[in-house]
Amino acid sequence: MSRTRAYRDGKIVGDGFPLDDVSDYLENGDCFVWVDFVSPTLADLEKVADELNLHELAIEDALEPGQRPKIERYDRFLFTTLYDTVFSGDSATLETSEVKAFITHRALVTIHEPSFDIDIVTKHWDDNKDLVEHGVSYLLWGLYDAIVDRQYVCTDSLDEQIDGLEDGMFELRQQTMDVQRRSFDLRKSLVLLRRVVTPEREVLNTMLRSDAMGQAGDMRPYFQDVYDHVLRITEQTDALRDLVSTILDTNLSIQSNRMNLVMKKVTSWAAIIAVPTAVTGFFGQNVPFPGYNTGVGFAVSSVAIVVGGVALYFSFKKRDWL
Repeated sequence: MSRTRAYRDGKIVGDGFPLDDVSDYLENGDCFVWVDFVSPTLADLEKVADELNLHELAIEDALEPGQRPKIERYDRFLFTTLYDTVFSGDSATLETSEVKAFITHRALVTIHEPSFDIDIVTKHWDDNKDLVEHGVSYLLWGLYDAIVDRQYVCTDSLDEQIDGLEDGMFELRQQTMDVQRRSFDLRKSLVLLRRVVTPEREVLNTMLRSDAMGQAGDMRPYFQDVYDHVLRITEQTDALRDLVSTILDTNLSIQSNRMNLVMKKVTSWAAIIAVPTAVTGFFGQNVPFPGYNTGVGFAVSSVAIVVGGVALYFSFKKRDWL
């Protein structure tokens, strides 16, 4: 599947046209185009490779999954890789989608998986039509900004989940294993988020420092804004990772303290019961009672033992001692 757009004089002059018409639009010196592929094959990319002079190594990277976030410079184009992120609060898991792009002076070719909704990017472009005069730089900025904004949302969601975890740590009915399992899930998501965000600093820094192929230009302040967002996400992610580690340590300390308290209570009850037990055992006390030396008495005493044991079990369970 593919989508296409063509811009000229600040307006969309073509939308959804065939790939074969890309060259026709590029013949106009004032026109720039966007081409989008969803899980393309080599044959799909070859349709635009000749038009844009794409290098075979870059095409190979575009078809190979699991690329590190990066930006590479070739003679006539740039190749970049980013990751879109979606966080699920219910399962505390982070899902990523690989997004790649070829950038030339007059074209942007995006490649992504079906799980990534490209409409997020097109909406970002449509909401900032006043920047369309900057050409491909406008398209590239919209792609970066839309993805980084979603990463920022994931970071805020992780922050809220960790705050909720902190609030529930000191509840009387705290579930220790649930806290530990969710803490590990959150930390795993934070590690994954940091893995895809941290390299983006170098990607954007390369755009700003060397102005790769003149793509930043007048859009430099906008790329700088995206770079600042990436820095904030990285710093917040590091802080949240430390916070999750602290929660795990605190949870273990609380568990240890509660265990000590339970042991103190159980020991106190055992000491109270031990006194009459010791006295009666020392004197060999064995007085007649109703039903003494009869079958009914044996049944009553057996029931009393079972009822007493069950009552103690539920009492301890209610106090979360068991």
